[in-house]
Amino acid sequence: MIDGHTLLARGWPSGPLIGQALSLARTQTAAGLPESDVQALLDRIHDDPEAILAGQPGFELAQALAELRRQPDPPEVRAAPLDFPVWGRELIDPAAIRQMHDAMRLPVTAAGALMPDAHVGYGVPIGGVVALENAVAPYMVGVDIACRMMLSVYTADDLAFLDETPRRDALRRTIREESRFGIGARFAPRDRRDHAVLEDPDWSATKLLRSLKDKAHSQLGTSGTGNHFVDAGRLAVDASGAEALGISEGTYLAVLTHSGSRGVGATIANRYSKLARAETPLPRELQALAWLGLETELGQEYWTSMNLAGRFASACHHTLHEALAASLGIEPIAQVENHHNFAWIETHEIDGEAREVVVHRKGATPAGEGVLGVVPGSQGHPSYVVRGKGSCRSLHSASHGAGRQMGRKQAIRTIPKAERNEWLRERGVELLGSGMDEAPQAYKDIDEVLALQADLAEPIARFDPEIVLMASDGKSEG
Repeated sequence: MIDGHTLLARGWPSGPLIGQALSLARTQTAAGLPESDVQALLDRIHDDPEAILAGQPGFELAQALAELRRQPDPPEVRAAPLDFPVWGRELIDPAAIRQMHDAMRLPVTAAGALMPDAHVGYGVPIGGVVALENAVAPYMVGVDIACRMMLSVYTADDLAFLDETPRRDALRRTIREESRFGIGARFAPRDRRDHAVLEDPDWSATKLLRSLKDKAHSQLGTSGTGNHFVDAGRLAVDASGAEALGISEGTYLAVLTHSGSRGVGATIANRYSKLARAETPLPRELQALAWLGLETELGQEYWTSMNLAGRFASACHHTLHEALAASLGIEPIAQVENHHNFAWIETHEIDGEAREVVVHRKGATPAGEGVLGVVPGSQGHPSYVVRGKGSCRSLHSASHGAGRQMGRKQAIRTIPKAERNEWLRERGVELLGSGMDEAPQAYKDIDEVLALQADLAEPIARFDPEIVLMASDGKSEG
């Protein structure tokens, strides 16, 4: 009698194909074929599935077996992870550290680091920095590709938009009118914004990118969901900050925004992560870490798409800031922008030698020597302009924010709305809109996080929010 044990003993792979082979055996036996002939048919299919032609018994089984054999062999992963430095271990959920251990087991991993704002993410923790050898991993970049910060600084005289009631009303109204939040948020055709990024030739590079161009146009200048925001507040600049920003010491009106590549980036991320899983099959617990070799066609497709999403994310910020400034009749005197959820080809000293690697910063900020960035706190905490110190151990990286200390569901379940509102009122923050998942109590203390990474970046200016607008649903972009 032909059964699963018989087939396994004759070299058939365990899994769904065993069931298909047994189904074929039953069908052929019912048609009157002797068991010895049925076994001979299965042996022919097993030995040379490509020789079974369409219309012959077992063709579909042969095709499935041939396809299975064409799949690449799973890469060998390290038995033990590479070592990596951790900043602020006492603030980090052990589950996030375990996720980094998984990333450091990959055969293409060269180095890594974990920032003090780290918390559990998908595949790699938020706050994780991973350097790969000639490979890019879509979910190490993240779903919201090139999520970024942008700060526009206006004159001290423009503080009247915070201090004088009529002007504050105008600022509040402008923020509401010129921004769009929520899943799928977009501008109506008559209100769409324009930017040179829409003429980028890379929109024609792949079928997927061609299909995303209209979505990109409709979402250009929008902010989306989750922890994205538009804040207006005061920027206090000290002597070192003044030199870096090219302005004088003092206090200024500033607008700070946080958002990414919207549905464009999410579609790219999900598409190429699925392809990466097929190209580099990994054990179940590591599948979200699947990568694409940069020497491959798919790897180059993703690299082109990721970089275009980065340019699109930047354009979203610039068009929003330009619209806000134009409506208020003001001009910025300084700007800072930086992004995370991205991969860069960089040269770093690893194991005593200079090596070119692909540095993935999923929720981590570039912090090379002298590089400026913005590290946000929460809707009720300050944010800081920081200057990188170029730490080799962190792969020239720093935290991208304060980091969550509780998940979204926990925040909604445990933080009373009245408590959040009172907390913000005491600090002079006017909340135009937000879900309870973004309550400031859900976040780590930004000053403590910065102190824990003092060797990675130094704060040179402080932004205190006074008017805050966020999405109200707290759901992620799709």
